[in-house]
Amino acid sequence: MTEYRVHPGLSPRKKQRIGQGIQYTVLVGAVLAVAVVADWGSIAEQFLNGEVAVLMLPELFSIALVNTVIYTVSGYVVGFVLGLLLSVMQLSSVPANRWLSKLYVEVFRGLPAILVFLVLAFGVPTAFPGFRYPMGTYGMVAIGLGLVAAAYLAETFRAGIQAVPKGQMEAARSLGMGRTRALVTIVIPQAIRIVIPPLTNEFILLAKDSSLVYVMGVTLATAELTKFGSDMATRMANSTPFIVAGATYLLITVPLSLIVRRLEARQLETR
Repeated sequence: MTEYRVHPGLSPRKKQRIGQGIQYTVLVGAVLAVAVVADWGSIAEQFLNGEVAVLMLPELFSIALVNTVIYTVSGYVVGFVLGLLLSVMQLSSVPANRWLSKLYVEVFRGLPAILVFLVLAFGVPTAFPGFRYPMGTYGMVAIGLGLVAAAYLAETFRAGIQAVPKGQMEAARSLGMGRTRALVTIVIPQAIRIVIPPLTNEFILLAKDSSLVYVMGVTLATAELTKFGSDMATRMANSTPFIVAGATYLLITVPLSLIVRRLEARQLETR
């Protein structure tokens, strides 16, 4: 009687290594192909022109970057306060509060941010002749970014409040605190600590959303990085300002991204 030996197939680890090897090979091949085909002289002239980059100084930092930070921080403050209020309304025992909050969240999460800016910049002044935003463009941008951010922050805060053990509220009430006081002094501070990573992520997203300010017709004095880079690129007939503006955004977003990762890792360690 003839015996047949069954040869085992590749192990999952070997299959994974082979798959990774194929992926790396394809990636290296694609990079080499691009490197060979690309016209590096034209790329350097059009996108990495040092002379054009120098001409963007010092306004790149003294105006564009400063305005981007102002828009982001002011919009975040408005969104933080409004989002916290909306989250409390969502958890309210009054049906009207819950409905209004949910309606707001669904509407502003569903609308493109650029449409909100257009309504604020052109729709509101048309509907209310003579109306002026407090602090002009800065106030208008803060309201626009804040309205959009609040819809997302409301959901973040709601999740944080619900993550706080119910015993915290019960203990506060047993000490004679009213529900509102217990919520403000006991529950909300704990909820904010829980959701610090997503709150920081929202700040990063808001910094990038500030690039939509250009639709409001800002001037050079109120231009943020994207508008400033676009104007400089048009003036210089060169794309280097776009690259420089993008790199400047990274000065804000990369450090914040690293902070988010550290905070998330710390939260995992404490669980």
